[in-house]
Amino acid sequence: MQLSLIPKIKHTSGNNFFLLAGPCAIESEAMALNIAEKIVEITNRLEIPFIFKGSFKKANRSRIDSFTGIGDEKALKILKKVGHTFNVPTVTDIHEVSDAAKAAPYVDVLQIPAFLVRQTDLVVAAAKTGKVVNLKKGQFMSPESMKHAVQKVIDSGNTQVMLTDRGTMFGYQDMVVDFRGIPVMQQFAPTILDITHSLQQPNQTSGVTGGKPELIETIAKAGIAVGVDGLFLETHYDPSIAKSDGANMLKLDYLEDLLIKLVAIRKTVNGF
Repeated sequence: MQLSLIPKIKHTSGNNFFLLAGPCAIESEAMALNIAEKIVEITNRLEIPFIFKGSFKKANRSRIDSFTGIGDEKALKILKKVGHTFNVPTVTDIHEVSDAAKAAPYVDVLQIPAFLVRQTDLVVAAAKTGKVVNLKKGQFMSPESMKHAVQKVIDSGNTQVMLTDRGTMFGYQDMVVDFRGIPVMQQFAPTILDITHSLQQPNQTSGVTGGKPELIETIAKAGIAVGVDGLFLETHYDPSIAKSDGANMLKLDYLEDLLIKLVAIRKTVNGF
């Protein structure tokens, strides 16, 4: 996908939202292809522009024995195969400067995790690859402050930048979404709402992040009503056996019903 990815998404989506979705982490080729095939079938029918998401490695883990990946190159090759097989753009997150050049040949969008969005060297490295950059709002940052992160990308010679809200820390073990931040960030760049990570419950005593997946539909409906440009969610055939973030993922069987409801809300909000 060329640098025109964002304008292309906005053009093809018309008044609809676009979707970034997939498993938290790439666990195997079969798993990634099966999930992508199902999402592509649903989004094509509902005319929702789709970007397949999968982490090629998980660097932000609470415990040293947590799953981190199947191997960087192996996972990145799987992401590339998903993109070619289904003719969809792909996105993965990067965690250190060297990851930018490593991942760029395989995917269309480089995502900066919320915890790292103030890391100038990382943001600049992603921008200089020429790929679209998706900046996740730090859980500790105001919506207004994200204009500086966007400016880092632009000042690095790349205007292809998106923002994603993934909630704000509320105490030690909870997240909340302040929907007032969506229109604020839309002044700076196309803005996405991360439904599943907004429902995380980090810092559990077990060292494994918890979540409230029963509220996915509630948060998604609110985001569409507010007018987000896109939605981000992680999904799996069986979240209970997912190797990462299963506690807040959407079961893939529920995706179609959710998206049908969200498209209906979007049409109502936009009056068509």
